[in-house]
Amino acid sequence: MYEAYFRHKFTDEVVLYIFLLLLLLMSPFLFIWELISNIRSFFQCKENMSGKVVLITGASSGLGELMAYEYAKRGARLAIIATKRPESRLEQVAERARVPSPDVFCMFADVSKVDECRMFVDDTIKRFHHLDHLVCNTGIGPIYSSNIDVTKFRPVMEINFWGSIYPTQFALPYLKKTHGKIIVNSSAGGVLHPPKHGIYNASKAALISFYESLRFEVSPTVTITILTIGFIKTNLITAKYSANGVGFHLKEDLGDVVPVMEAKPCAKAIVDGVCKGATSITEPRFYKALFLIKFLFPQLHRFYLYMYCLKIFNAKTGR
Repeated sequence: MYEAYFRHKFTDEVVLYIFLLLLLLMSPFLFIWELISNIRSFFQCKENMSGKVVLITGASSGLGELMAYEYAKRGARLAIIATKRPESRLEQVAERARVPSPDVFCMFADVSKVDECRMFVDDTIKRFHHLDHLVCNTGIGPIYSSNIDVTKFRPVMEINFWGSIYPTQFALPYLKKTHGKIIVNSSAGGVLHPPKHGIYNASKAALISFYESLRFEVSPTVTITILTIGFIKTNLITAKYSANGVGFHLKEDLGDVVPVMEAKPCAKAIVDGVCKGATSITEPRFYKALFLIKFLFPQLHRFYLYMYCLKIFNAKTGR
């Protein structure tokens, strides 16, 4: 029995390192392939969004708001959704988007409630009669410690995961008719798993897994674009945002201690990529290198997290 085990273990290790060696040998060709693909994307024709209908959840602030403006500049008609809160700016966003857009329709709804998701999809169809792009953008991202009652974080999964699945379910029949697109805002956290974001990371990893599976079921009728976004300069990385929930509260904005990308160029890059038919978009783009390190050199990835991320959170947060 032990002989068979060690023989299997040896064979498994040999095969692993053979594949790693082949991958390293192929890496120059893969790099050139990636470079050529990026160059071709500059000259690729963009989808004409004039008169097309785009539904965006989480559109009252952050990337959702900025993506609404980007689509509006391209002449799209918009249905924008946000949860009704005293501080919600959804109606202001709608007014601003109406300057370049021919038609903007705003609705308040809770994406974690299946009936409300059915309602805003149905109302969008009643208003515009069809749907071309569904942008599942709503998300929340609290920072927490493992010694906190994790049941308090159920809304993270309900909003981040189910808040995308429900609208997708109801919008899919209409998107099939228009050969439309689903854009889902996941996160680099769903791949890299930074500490003190465990529930958030899990919700985003679940999104990636679900939509990677779904894309093969609906392709080529419907195109799915998965966004793996890193630290972007929005309210999610501010000390003020973290103080609104439970868990760890940032003493200062994360943007002061980690590299962040400005939100406007990120939103533009996303909409440009979607209109060019991209099926995955990572911003900032250097996160792709971190993804590669994570899968090929997991020990280096763990060392990076322990020496960098943990140091930042322990030094810059408090309970």
